[in-house]
Amino acid sequence: MLVTANEIPDPQNLAIRTLLNGRVMQDHTTADMIFGVARLISFLSEDTTLLPGTVILTGTPQGVGVARTPPVWLTSGDEVAVEIEKIGRLVNPVA
Repeated sequence: MLVTANEIPDPQNLAIRTLLNGRVMQDHTTADMIFGVARLISFLSEDTTLLPGTVILTGTPQGVGVARTPPVWLTSGDEVAVEIEKIGRLVNPVA
């Protein structure tokens, strides 16, 4: 599914969640980003051609496994899902 800019008037106000085997590990918003979406795209496009479908990886919100007590590590057979409001859900198995 493609989402056009007019469907998301404010990309700095979207819920983002990461689930590990259905358990919520991260639950924040894009408002928590150090650099906003527009700034990231502007910076990257200064010397890189961003083609349709380009994925920009920006890091992760609070809740990463290594910082938990006890730490949570991915293991073979786990399933990681990332959901971004109004955009969709990406699910990946861990092998």
